[in-house]
Amino acid sequence: MPNSVSFHDLNPLSFLDRSAKVYPDKPAIIYNNRTYTYAEMDDRVNRLAGALRQAGVHKGDRVAFMVPNIPAMLEGHYGPMRLGAVLVAINIRLSAREIGYILNHSGAKVLVFDTEFADTVRQMRDDIPGVETFVQVTDTHPLVDDIPGPEYEEFLASSPPGEHREALDSELDAITINYTSGTTGMPKGVQFHARGAYLNALGEILESGVTWRSTYLWTLPMFHCNGWCHTWGITAVGATHLCLRRIDAGEVFRLIKEHGVTNMCAAPTVLTMLYSAPEAADADLSGLTIMTAGAPPAPQVIRSIEDMGAFIHHTYGLTETYGPTTICAIQPEWDDLSVDERARLKSRQGVSFVVSEPGLRVVDSDMEDVPQDGQTMGEVVMRGNIVMSGYFNDPEATATAFEGGWFHSGDLAVWHPDGYIELQDRAKDIIISGGENISSQEVEKVIMEHPGVLEVCVVGVPDDRWGETPKAFVVPRQGAEVAAEDIIEFTRERIARFKAPRYVQFGDLPKTATGKIQKYILREKEWEGRETRIQGSRG
Repeated sequence: MPNSVSFHDLNPLSFLDRSAKVYPDKPAIIYNNRTYTYAEMDDRVNRLAGALRQAGVHKGDRVAFMVPNIPAMLEGHYGPMRLGAVLVAINIRLSAREIGYILNHSGAKVLVFDTEFADTVRQMRDDIPGVETFVQVTDTHPLVDDIPGPEYEEFLASSPPGEHREALDSELDAITINYTSGTTGMPKGVQFHARGAYLNALGEILESGVTWRSTYLWTLPMFHCNGWCHTWGITAVGATHLCLRRIDAGEVFRLIKEHGVTNMCAAPTVLTMLYSAPEAADADLSGLTIMTAGAPPAPQVIRSIEDMGAFIHHTYGLTETYGPTTICAIQPEWDDLSVDERARLKSRQGVSFVVSEPGLRVVDSDMEDVPQDGQTMGEVVMRGNIVMSGYFNDPEATATAFEGGWFHSGDLAVWHPDGYIELQDRAKDIIISGGENISSQEVEKVIMEHPGVLEVCVVGVPDDRWGETPKAFVVPRQGAEVAAEDIIEFTRERIARFKAPRYVQFGDLPKTATGKIQKYILREKEWEGRETRIQGSRG
């Protein structure tokens, strides 16, 4: 056992402790006309912890937040952790059925929700008996009377006086569970421990160059891999969190100009939305550094954003690796290359973060490294401090993911002679739409419940706004009269709207001799003449 002189548990909560002492009067959070200093943020987090304790939350209990990118969601990344409890940050775009599953599977005792989503809570309320306390965040929508529970600010005010804190073991105690839909239907709970979150938060900041002078704009959902650990990393260096409830290109450009934004993270689809907006014509993004991940950006996306003055860092990772874990590290000699060639090189996924070592490999089916020839494909596998501790209450899935002593990403890549990896394809058929993962199998299972459907295959097809979107290829039952609109509406009623197919095509499906649907034939036809987006459960 290490002694107390030379060892201390690594915990992201210490980032707030330090910044509250070093920068007590510096703006920590800005949202609309509200500003909280680091001293105020620390006080609010402590009161959140006290209120949760008074509500019966103890070490190891799960606390769920269904809140957009506003101060309450950021505070949620610290308040439960202060008690040794576990944050479950929920994707606000999911359906009531999916959210109810997450609440029940995680065993959440408390649900903090923005009242914009009150209808979703009403739909699942009778099906989530384990949730003992509901807390309502009234940002843009009023308090609702039919869901018992305090308003968020009243909840904070109810906290008993004093310091509310419990010790954490940085390796044994989970601090968050992030649910990822994966490829098999209902989501799996990815557990982050304190040490991994601490290290990756510092890794993100180190790689993107954030300092105490920086202002970070929240264009990336905080519920997604805990905002790629920037929820903690920005605080670590005493930078300023600039919150943004929902993405709007005009508002993003306004905030960048008004607040001198220096850093942000965004999926390539968000970047496309920005450079395609009318406001982009006279926008100057000089001094802005953008970290992009979620799906590999096309060179054209990188070029278009950097033509506006911004600097792009291309990173790659998965929920299971705390978000981004590699970066396309810039080489000095790239400055002398053409814009097109530089963008092509920057579109690769690159090398491990400094904190990711031993990092990653690209391996064949025997777990042997593939040649670094830029041509031989293999699976990307990872290990180290910023790989999840496992799937919550799912030892079988955990054992499968960790087979051979490495985490299996399911992403196929080539390994270039310079050591940089480049993704080529997805071993499983995840669809990434707007940076969000969609399981084609999950969508197929829902569509198969339609009485007029005999067979169905769902693939991702090109979409100018979202990168790709689901398309369903349907074989109708003999004699059934079913229209595309029927399939789309049927699906939207049962899962999140963004997962429902935007297009439906009727006809026979290509199959192997054994009757297996050849999904790749459908996908290749849809992407013919287009640059294929790479799929995966990425950070």
